[in-house]
Amino acid sequence: MTGSDIAASWPDSAFPADPYPGARPPCSFLHVGGRTRPLAAAPSATSGWRAADRCLDDVLADLGAPPLAARVPLLAYGSNACPSKVSWMRGERGLTGPVVVLRVRTEGLAAVWSAGRRVVDDQRPATLAAVPGVTEEHAVWLAAPDQFAALDTVEGRDTEPPRYRLARVATGRVTLVDAAGELDRPWAYLAPEVPTGDPRTDRRPLHVDGAPVRCADLDQAGAVALTGTPGPDGLDARTVDGVPVPEQWPSRVFVYGTLMPGRRAFGMLREHASGVLPQPVLLPTGGVADTGLGYPALTLDTGDGVPGWVVELADPETALAALDAYEGPEYARSRVVLGDGTVCWAWVWTAARDGHVPLPRGWPAP
Repeated sequence: MTGSDIAASWPDSAFPADPYPGARPPCSFLHVGGRTRPLAAAPSATSGWRAADRCLDDVLADLGAPPLAARVPLLAYGSNACPSKVSWMRGERGLTGPVVVLRVRTEGLAAVWSAGRRVVDDQRPATLAAVPGVTEEHAVWLAAPDQFAALDTVEGRDTEPPRYRLARVATGRVTLVDAAGELDRPWAYLAPEVPTGDPRTDRRPLHVDGAPVRCADLDQAGAVALTGTPGPDGLDARTVDGVPVPEQWPSRVFVYGTLMPGRRAFGMLREHASGVLPQPVLLPTGGVADTGLGYPALTLDTGDGVPGWVVELADPETALAALDAYEGPEYARSRVVLGDGTVCWAWVWTAARDGHVPLPRGWPAP
């Protein structure tokens, strides 16, 4: 980071880790080198975000780190949104690379106090539970795959028996606070399906008078004094094995040219589509132009929107590999947000634009 970058950031001391869950910035942020730098939504940037006046992907590239398209959304509802905790993970658990943290709003989900205590300091940690009708503000890491080794160690996913499991959460709704976008089925560390058998490490919700106690309703001092019994979290969540793969989220693509229904390459895309019918949509940001080469170019920094289609994929990993090969090196696959908040993959033009002719109504029918 440059000197001007440091001037526009906060030190870890601004966000102490104690008492649990620690303090967190009032914004989405990038954490690197013990400094927290605010992020701003930027739909016209390839990454969708800016750090000061630069696309976040460019900043990450300068740091030798993966772009946002190579990261997955991991719900952070406890101390992992605290910058001081992030630095502790770097020093004590081998966390590497810059950490990207975005503010989110959860509906029907809540951070609640767990039945067991933390071994390191006897504080009561949080766990996640379904709580209908409740709205809370939390965060998501856009985590790079190589960061999960440290996260697994911190959360006890790699202990025997595990304290937390990694799962994709289908309960409730998770939306970005500082930008448009719904993060459907994000990853999260949850209480294991089979309890550890040790009251000390039990990460099931602590039920008091038959219900979990929200962290928002009681501070750490009060939580430590609670008495109750472990209970279910009520979540619809599928446990995942191994390290999350960025291509697994989202499971849909936005197409605006030769891959649209009725166009010459749709047959290839149809082989990878799920049973959900393609839907016509409008990407509210950007524009499309005729390259003169028989296919269009999508750019996000010009134009008043792009008509296209959303196609659900049966096997995103396999499909995206084939589609990347089809699109070629002139395009970069990025995540874009439609007007209704749906997040999709799309291929954005990255080569020169000489001779391009804008198409305000989109790629024409054959």
